[in-house]
Amino acid sequence: MKKLFLVTLLTISSYAICDAQVVIKHTDDHVKYMGRVDVQPDKAMLSWSGSSIKISFKGSSVKALLQDQAGYNFYNVLVDGKLVKKISLDKTKHYYPLASDLSEGPHTLELFKLTEWVMGKTWFYEFDVDGNAEVLPAPAAKKRKIEFFGNSITCGYAVLDTTGQDRGSALFEDSYKAYGAITARHFNADYHCIARSGIGLMISWFPLIMPELYDRVDPFDAQKKWNFSNYTPDVVVINLFQNDAALVTQPQLPEFKVRFGDKAPTGAEIVKAYQKFVGSIRSVYPNAYIICALGSMDASRENSPWPAYIRQAVTGMRDKKVNSLIFRYKNTPGHPSAKEQQYMANQLIAFIQKNVKW
Repeated sequence: MKKLFLVTLLTISSYAICDAQVVIKHTDDHVKYMGRVDVQPDKAMLSWSGSSIKISFKGSSVKALLQDQAGYNFYNVLVDGKLVKKISLDKTKHYYPLASDLSEGPHTLELFKLTEWVMGKTWFYEFDVDGNAEVLPAPAAKKRKIEFFGNSITCGYAVLDTTGQDRGSALFEDSYKAYGAITARHFNADYHCIARSGIGLMISWFPLIMPELYDRVDPFDAQKKWNFSNYTPDVVVINLFQNDAALVTQPQLPEFKVRFGDKAPTGAEIVKAYQKFVGSIRSVYPNAYIICALGSMDASRENSPWPAYIRQAVTGMRDKKVNSLIFRYKNTPGHPSAKEQQYMANQLIAFIQKNVKW
């Protein structure tokens, strides 16, 4: 009788283990991060647009323990590369259901950040997988890597606003639909996005400019620097100057006075500032192909001087792996729509196919 009881107990225990929940902590080697994610001892912090967390597993359902700083951030949930839902986070720390009723066999799940860092930070703690759960090796690093430095266009600002109001709240922002993310997916490349709406290279709508931001892991903290050896892109795309173009003609603004005093920069000074920033990127990525882009808003329109500044800067650098790409002016109000973002991506994809040997 005791022997039968023991066998029965072992059978029940074996079943429980087989059907057990698997907890995948944020520091687990099975977790693959994309973007400048700050992995701390007790949590991982996501700030930048397009940052993501990915796992491979077997199981029927997945949830994640998350907390948002301000309750403004949105994420795409992708299972096996397909979008299954979009979630909005709140300020409380709790579990968010991500996927359920999954079929048997291996799956991948990715959380992809849609909103830029001014919407606040997100803290990730763990994934919980249920249903004959098994954690699988982390998704392999992709052979190609691409990085973007940009402004609201690169963030996907207002890309979901179909009313023409060009609203910039978190609800209407979607970095997954921005040209950079589209381009990275086309080439099956890992993707880093260093961008903020309103930012410029020489002047922004706020005190911070890109040369003061580009090397941070935590965009809120100037003391937390990114280790550039952690990610070496094959291609770097710089799409700035849209905000500079708007602000250098407004001497009444406080930021103009801080950056320039009472006199706007000359064309030569603009070219020199651009070359200095590109030189900073070249110094940390000596072998990358650097694309100096502009557009597709009014800084790239016909008769704008800003495309010429970029072309002049590129020519003067005498670097065979630095080139310029001026996106076609979209000639519509507001920020690029989803369709216009796709058109930009098509231009960039064609440019990379023609010029870059991966």
